[in-house]
Amino acid sequence: MSSKTPTPHPDAAPPGSAPPERAEPAEAADGSPASGARPGLFRDASLSAVLAGFVAVVVSYSGPLVIVLAAASAGHLNTAQTSSWVWAISIGSGLTCIGLSLRTKMPVITAWSTPGAALLVTSLGAYSYAEAIGAFIVTGLVITLVGLTGVFGWLMRQVPTAVVSAMLAGILFSFGTGVFTSLKTAPLIAGSVLLAYLLAKRWLPRYAVLVALAAGVAASAVSSRLDIHLDRIELAKPVLTTPEFSVASLIGIAVPMILATLASQNAPGMAVLTASGYQPKDRLLIGSTGLVSTALAPFGSHAINLAAITAAICTGPESHRDPKRRYVAGVSCGAFYLLIGAFGSTLVVLFAGLPKELVAAVAGVALLGALAGGLTGAVKEEKDREAALITFLATASGLTLFGIGSAFWGLLFGVIAHLVLTRFRKPAEAAK
Repeated sequence: MSSKTPTPHPDAAPPGSAPPERAEPAEAADGSPASGARPGLFRDASLSAVLAGFVAVVVSYSGPLVIVLAAASAGHLNTAQTSSWVWAISIGSGLTCIGLSLRTKMPVITAWSTPGAALLVTSLGAYSYAEAIGAFIVTGLVITLVGLTGVFGWLMRQVPTAVVSAMLAGILFSFGTGVFTSLKTAPLIAGSVLLAYLLAKRWLPRYAVLVALAAGVAASAVSSRLDIHLDRIELAKPVLTTPEFSVASLIGIAVPMILATLASQNAPGMAVLTASGYQPKDRLLIGSTGLVSTALAPFGSHAINLAAITAAICTGPESHRDPKRRYVAGVSCGAFYLLIGAFGSTLVVLFAGLPKELVAAVAGVALLGALAGGLTGAVKEEKDREAALITFLATASGLTLFGIGSAFWGLLFGVIAHLVLTRFRKPAEAAK
């Protein structure tokens, strides 16, 4: 670990306390573990952190999973293969969330590659399922190699902190506005969530998101917007598929999947942890998710990676005011992933039955703290503000080029702007 003292983050622990990722943090007035004592999961657990993990899972299954199901339909997968795919990405996400969060004492949130699934909606039907599985295996192996060699982490460390914070703010911007756009189509639901959150934030700040969720569910029930039909619950049955390797599937699936997963998922995922005051170990995180992706690929998993949006729910102050205890949210998220994954696509209908306005509103209020932290970090240094602004605007625009999402392009444009405005200036100009 570098001896360089990082710039304190707005959500970071008070001066004099240990950094968030340290395994043996110092004693704090709020009851955090004493110096020299090993933090225990149950001792560090809190309702707010567990709820943050739950909300992250609700967001995952209410949105990105729909793209996976659409890809399965486009690829003409049968029910058993689709259920196995859901099982594989859920189990992979759950294992990595729990394992990496416990190992690093950081809220490491993982998920399946959303842009990768979007890619498969248009390409999966062009290849046999066995060829797709072969491409998934190669994708996992390449991402593992890129992670373990440290190349990916080195590139991320060259990015200015302000640009990273601005990218985080850009990613979360649409979720923040989603609270208010939901007022147009479901004013009772979104209004109840927002009002309950504000009232609870005033008098019960640790449980603000829980109160908002409860109010939203109640409003959904009153307005007859809950559409949950659960006929039966049965355990998932993983389907092992023998892979086939072809040049066409490697070019058509593996190459764009690798680029999309690294640029649109892992890069923002690392940025979220960094912007929240942590020092993520890129070799461990990227390498581990790559290995798990490879192991579960024969069962249908296309790619497991670091999450960004759902991670921000668990890394921000809404999870816990003490950054050293937010890792519990990662463990909680992983546990819910495993629970749902064990039953395949059966329990997915529970989340599919929630009104989209409820999910958008709850996610929006849960991400307000992380959004505020990103905006603060983006404008903190005057010399980096223009580059950060360009990053924020490009990321928030939703720009997609060559199948790669706006988070990557925002990062790229921000770095270019930073180099032009600071690195390439003449000494006389810089002195003005």
